[in-house]
Amino acid sequence: MADWLEHSVQVEVEAPIELVWSLWADLEQMPRWMKWIESVKVPEDNPDISIWTLNTGGLEFKWKSRISKVIPNQIIQWESIDGLPNQGAIRFYDRHGSSIVKLSVAYAIPGIIGKIMDNLFLGRAVESTLNGNMERFREYALQVKLNQS
Repeated sequence: MADWLEHSVQVEVEAPIELVWSLWADLEQMPRWMKWIESVKVPEDNPDISIWTLNTGGLEFKWKSRISKVIPNQIIQWESIDGLPNQGAIRFYDRHGSSIVKLSVAYAIPGIIGKIMDNLFLGRAVESTLNGNMERFREYALQVKLNQS
């Protein structure tokens, strides 16, 4: 039986909500700012499905996700339908010229991982990485904004 861990992290981005939304909505670009994500592929015939590859420390996980809810400029929600069990949402808050981006993710720890390292250590490592990812996203969005000026 797997244990589930959940994390929420957020960042403020000094960019309009439309820009911030458009960057996150393009799932295949996520490896640009998400450290452990090696690739994301979205089949042309089914844009609600995405195939993810995570690689960290020689451990590779793959899964298929389904977008379960989209409200433009507000939320993208997903759940895995195959592979590594996970679910979550990315929420966007318009601050009139800047944007708050909040990522909430929950995932099941496969039995073998739980035996190798305790959940507390793994949770701290994941949360630290997610915070770093959000900072990299902020920097990426600001660079895109600057290039559009």
